[in-house]
Amino acid sequence: MNAEPERKFGVVVVGVGRAGSLRMRDLRSPHASSAFLNLIGFVSRRELGNIDGVQQISLEDALSSPEVEVAYICSESASHEGHIRQFLDAGKHVLVEYPMTLSLAAAQELWALAKQKGKVLHEEHVELLMEEFAFLKKEVVGKELLKGSLLFTAAPLEKERFGFPAFSGISRLTWLVALFGELSLVSATLEERKEEQYMKMTVSLETKNKCPLLWIEEKGPGLKRNRYLSFHFKSGSLENVPNVGVNKNIFLKDQNIFVQKLLGQVPEKELAAEKKRILHCLALAEEIQERCHPKK
Repeated sequence: MNAEPERKFGVVVVGVGRAGSLRMRDLRSPHASSAFLNLIGFVSRRELGNIDGVQQISLEDALSSPEVEVAYICSESASHEGHIRQFLDAGKHVLVEYPMTLSLAAAQELWALAKQKGKVLHEEHVELLMEEFAFLKKEVVGKELLKGSLLFTAAPLEKERFGFPAFSGISRLTWLVALFGELSLVSATLEERKEEQYMKMTVSLETKNKCPLLWIEEKGPGLKRNRYLSFHFKSGSLENVPNVGVNKNIFLKDQNIFVQKLLGQVPEKELAAEKKRILHCLALAEEIQERCHPKK
């Protein structure tokens, strides 16, 4: 990225929850990538007026304004697909929180639309920018996996807003795919006790070399947000990640990648590999959902 941008892309942030607020903070802070971006306003279903001097604008104005060239979609997952489609149709570049959609077909369609419009469609994956992931990547390289497991626990999430657990938990699936390559589904089950707000999804996957990987998402009241992993290699085992320090500026790192895409600085080969991984994870999530809830 050059120090002095020739022009700035006007940005609107859609949804101002945790992620949206962090995005707005980064857009207004003096960073290399933020120099290329100009925060014009935010869109929210709530009447907020303005936040720290940033003006609320209507979705209609955001879509029709020639000043707005980029949309950051930070709303709940169920609304991602509709928002991406609207902004791409209006000729805007899009950065969206994962999962970009709650179905594979929708994602493929939106990517085709982005290509047709000549716009960047970027799905955020901050989990790949975490210190823990960097540590794991180094640990795993060159080792032969025998078997592994990844358990994630957290408080309950609303399925209506965030999608089936394989989609709301797609960042864990992305870790496994980014570490061990494309995976195939062996089996998947979902245990739900709605009155207790409890659910447990258990997924058996395997690598291309037929090594078993177990992925479990468990959510319920009183469950702390935690990740437990265990990987067994021919040369030894890795049980959980040591405390490798604070995840610094992961949303900002993601924004840097997005700006490089806007400026045409990311090689085609890299873009293609990223898209392939994202679609592979969405396809797996959909297959897991189908196994747990077969269509009648």
